[in-house]
Amino acid sequence: MQINLISVGNRMPSWVLAGYDEYAKRLPRECELVLKEVAPGKRTKNSDVARIVRDEGERMVAAIPSGAHVVTLDIPGKPWTTPELADAMNRWLAGGQSVALLVGGPEGLAEAAKQKAHESWSLSKLTFPHPLVRIIVAEQLYRAWSLLNNHPYHR
Repeated sequence: MQINLISVGNRMPSWVLAGYDEYAKRLPRECELVLKEVAPGKRTKNSDVARIVRDEGERMVAAIPSGAHVVTLDIPGKPWTTPELADAMNRWLAGGQSVALLVGGPEGLAEAAKQKAHESWSLSKLTFPHPLVRIIVAEQLYRAWSLLNNHPYHR
């Protein structure tokens, strides 16, 4: 199974790349984590934000692998505990299909992306900077995998 983290944003600071890479490389091939960056729309004071979000959503939907199980990361989603995320990962592994985790831009996910979702996951009721979300997701996926495999990382 391949887990595709499809996220709006590019040109991340080095600390984001290092944090994400640290956890992504720990995951085994059976649940490889692959980052797919979606170029953000240019935002100015007079931008048509609705159009920008819609365009980002179209690019995001185009990046979803065919037949993938789609999970949005969205504040109104289900707030999983680590064991619940491990259960979800176990389900995804058993399903044998790729997984696409969708992270929107500053204004959130486009409606087109939300409509593709099979489920929605909320990291928190807090709003996190989108670069930090990449690191949190990678770490939590590694933690869930370690829980499923009785690895000592999750204690």
